Amino acid sequence: MKTNIIEIRGQVHGRRDREILFSADGDQDSAVVLPLAHVEIGALHHGVGTISLPSWLAEREGLSATTKTTTQKDTE
Repeated sequence: MKTNIIEIRGQVHGRRDREILFSADGDQDSAVVLPLAHVEIGALHHGVGTISLPSWLAEREGLSATTKTTTQKDTE
C-alpha cells in the first residue's frame, strides 16, 4: 500500500514520550499535537526544522496547505 509522505517546515514547541507540539507558522497558539508514531523529525535548530508525516495526518490537523514535498512510501 502506498502512503503519501509530506515534509513541512515549522517549529517543534514541545515533545513528550509519544507526541510533539508543532506549528508551521512558529506560533504556539496555532500548534497541533502530532503522534511520534507517524512523524519523523529532521534536524532542528532552536526547534525549527522539517518534519515528515502522512498526508492524511497533515490534512486532519490542518497542515496540508503548508506542504513542501510529497513522496510515496510503501507500507504493509
